[in-house]
Formats: sequence, C-alpha cells, structure tokens
Amino acid sequence: MKRNLFAGFLVAAGLALGAVSVGIEIGPPPAPRVVAVPASPGPGYTWVGGYWYPVSGHYVWHDGYWSRPPYVGATWVGPVHDGRYFHEG
Repeated sequence: MKRNLFAGFLVAAGLALGAVSVGIEIGPPPAPRVVAVPASPGPGYTWVGGYWYPVSGHYVWHDGYWSRPPYVGATWVGPVHDGRYFHEG
C-alpha cells in the first residue's frame, strides 16, 4: 500500500513539475523525396527543402518552399531523426 501511494506521489509530482514526458516511437521517416527546385521568386530568398514530419503516429511529407530568412545570417536547420528520436528543425 505504501509503495503504491509513494509511486502515485512521484508520478503526480513529475506531472506537476513537467518532468514526465510521454511520446510515441514510430521509427525513422522514409527517405526524402527528390524534386526539382523551382526558380527563386527573387533576391533574398532561400530554398527550404521538403521534409517528413510526424502526425498521429505516421509521417507526412511537407513540400519544399522558398522563404526569406527571418534575419541576416539565419540558416535553415531541418528536422532530423537520430535513429531513436525525432527532433524538430
């Protein structure tokens, strides 16, 4: 009884402090799609390549697009799956 009460306390404390993380492992995404990059819409634009991202337990493809960087010197860091976890870009 005391052990169950203590375990419940630890879970409640972890939830209250944001220390508990729940996730679903769906494995690495499929290989990136190979597409032709369209012409730039103008100077100052950067191509952001397409990428897979997880949605409800499966991966969905997001097409590449042209975008202006938010500030001078900014670089796009795409999402990556390290073999175990998915990290947003």
